[in-house]
Amino acid sequence: MTAYALVSDKQFIADKCLLHRRHVVKMVRLTNSGHIGGSFSATELLSTLYYSFLKHDPQNPKWDGRDYFIYSKGHISPLAYSILADCGYFPKAELATFRKLGTRLQGHPDRNKLPGIEASTGPLGEGFSMALGLALAQRVDRKPNHVWAITGDGEHQEGEVWEAIMAAGNFKTDNLTIILDYNKKQNTCEVNKVMCLEPIADKYRSFGWNVIEIDGHDIGQIMDAYRKALAFKGKPTVIVAHTVKGKGVSIFEQEASGFHGAPPNDAEFAKAMAELGPAKEPDFF
Repeated sequence: MTAYALVSDKQFIADKCLLHRRHVVKMVRLTNSGHIGGSFSATELLSTLYYSFLKHDPQNPKWDGRDYFIYSKGHISPLAYSILADCGYFPKAELATFRKLGTRLQGHPDRNKLPGIEASTGPLGEGFSMALGLALAQRVDRKPNHVWAITGDGEHQEGEVWEAIMAAGNFKTDNLTIILDYNKKQNTCEVNKVMCLEPIADKYRSFGWNVIEIDGHDIGQIMDAYRKALAFKGKPTVIVAHTVKGKGVSIFEQEASGFHGAPPNDAEFAKAMAELGPAKEPDFF
């Protein structure tokens, strides 16, 4: 039984998504560095997971009964930190130290510095393989813990990802769920202009995966997909979540590649915060 009180209220999740988007913008603006676009495209996906499905205990991060979550796309660390702070893994005021000298909240998550981080990630592709290794280890140890990971579409241009996809299908790791944040844009342009991934769902199926396709910003669809993933047996599951990079702020959506890893200026920050509007609860900082 999870030590964190999970909820199924979609409005609660939606309110948390607004809070986290506000925090991401403020964190990146304060340090003048960080990734907004990919954090925004994954906001509903991760908020729903942490508050409604993931078995975890902020008071005991190494709890033996926890599920494992891996940030294969580790550059969405501002979103990760906002959620972890809200759940109680570390003081909320620490968000103001993001990417500053001496901080625990580095540009990419570090498991040796921060509770709630299962793996140090950053080099694209590695987190996917780590998640598979964890899933196989849980099965060898006959443990029921589920392993989740979020991966990016640009990351799927790495050969290591496809080796892991092939191995997971071969070993039928049904205790593994991969969430593909399919926003179709990477650092400089559209993913398919660099290397086309389509038909991504059929490719996964051909490697022996259970595939669920959803709107990655529809909380109801996300909840349904997570339930189905947990119930499915005999194959690993990938949730192909169609998302919008920079979702929630017009300038971030329109210039998604421009805000892949670039901070907003003063005018852009003000516009973003105005469009997001006030959160239902006070910002942490």
